[in-house]
Amino acid sequence: MPDGATSSGGEFDVVVVGGGNAAFCAALSAREPGARVVVLERAPEPESGGNTRFTAGAIRFAYRGVEDLREIMPDLTDAEVAGSDFGTYTEDQFFDDMFRVTRNRTDPELCEILVRRSFDTMRWLRGKGVRFQPIWGRQAFKVGGKFKFWGGLTVEAWGGGPGLVEAETAAARREGIEVRYGSRATRLLHDGFKIYGVQVRDAGRLYELRAPAVVLAAGGFQGDAEMRTRYLGPGWELAKVRGTRFNTGDGIKMALEIGASPFGNWSGCHAVQWDFNAPEYGDLAVGDAFQKHSYPWSVLINADGRRFLDEGADFRNYTYAKYGRVVLEQPGNFAWQVFDRKVAHVLRDEYRIRQVTKVRADTLEELAEKLEGVDGAAFLAEIRRYNAAVRTDIPFDPNVKDGRRTEGLAVNKSNWANTIDDPPFEAYQVGCGITFTFGGLRIDTEARVLDADQAPIPGLYACGELVGGIFYFNYPGGSGLINGAVFGRLAGATAATDARGNAAGGGMVPPVAVG
Repeated sequence: MPDGATSSGGEFDVVVVGGGNAAFCAALSAREPGARVVVLERAPEPESGGNTRFTAGAIRFAYRGVEDLREIMPDLTDAEVAGSDFGTYTEDQFFDDMFRVTRNRTDPELCEILVRRSFDTMRWLRGKGVRFQPIWGRQAFKVGGKFKFWGGLTVEAWGGGPGLVEAETAAARREGIEVRYGSRATRLLHDGFKIYGVQVRDAGRLYELRAPAVVLAAGGFQGDAEMRTRYLGPGWELAKVRGTRFNTGDGIKMALEIGASPFGNWSGCHAVQWDFNAPEYGDLAVGDAFQKHSYPWSVLINADGRRFLDEGADFRNYTYAKYGRVVLEQPGNFAWQVFDRKVAHVLRDEYRIRQVTKVRADTLEELAEKLEGVDGAAFLAEIRRYNAAVRTDIPFDPNVKDGRRTEGLAVNKSNWANTIDDPPFEAYQVGCGITFTFGGLRIDTEARVLDADQAPIPGLYACGELVGGIFYFNYPGGSGLINGAVFGRLAGATAATDARGNAAGGGMVPPVAVG
């Protein structure tokens, strides 16, 4: 035992390190067979919830049609169903999206678990008291009097990310799970063969918390500027962190220290276009609103006054998580999203918050002068070239990949290409906001952490953002929360089963019944 540490804190079967969606799913799952569970949340209670609290709450899962959705959202009225085209999002479509956006790199076994168990996990969450609703405002357009959902993303947690954290916390308390806030796990207790607990630091003390099973669910390393730069590359210390300041790779580092196997896309991350003047870390008062996700209707201009990517390559759901990196790579690490009046009505709500970096002008010449850091003459020449290349004979339709494109440019726009010629003009300055990192720990199909020889480390489990091998280069929108829920549920169940096995062998007192 290290100097100053004491053995304290009661007796538990499963310790969960982390306090977001994945952690609570692990805790709730472990509690089902009667395991005694404690959740260690590094953040103080007002900032608790990890990255989950900062999300808008969208969750991607496979469903066959509206009857499946009604199982998840029993509050849906007949009128709402009649006025909506929810479509379908089959398991095959989910697989296609996962393999396409990860360039066929996603681990097949882990992806199989993610997709096949996504719908049942949503039902399980509903059974725990989590409520869901359709994403009317962000994932649907009104077509022919009906809301038409697009991009395979239909449902969000009631109250967004904060609502999801509150619902899962309430469920944990109902089921007798202890949550310790301001409690940072600093070291795994390991005898060379198996885990027997964690070392914990909280206000003014350091103690050992012993248990035969530890679930790591403490997020990625995006909150650590040194780790970002070491693994993602030069310039990443300049990115803003979209979410919590507490996700600094603790779980990953603790596991690697005892020989866990690193796995996945360590140089990859989820990074979006984020207000250039946003604070260093996420702001709970603003939430996700620093994001700027209506870029498919814009032209993106860098400091040289040039376009540099295909804004309309695909639906926002399939490009937003990789375009933050592209913006970070531009001169000055910024870009401007430029719109005219034709698309002002389809801009998302986040463009109307008070804390926004925006300029407005009645002429393009005036706009060029207001685009801070941009070569104005080059910008005007670029807009002239772009406008001349737009296929205006093809109708604009924001509900589908409409094929309204440019032709003959060095960087063509594939869909939703409108000329920039209808004042007033608006432009929004964006930088890079990192959400989470893709590299992490290697797990097996039961969520056991594997060592360098790819054998399970007895007593150690992982879920959520710190698991590697699932996302590479990019990710389909909404798949982060379902990833945390599916693998959190799996990790908790495996941990409880293994802890019970240890108890039967004399290692622990048998678990008590849920009371």
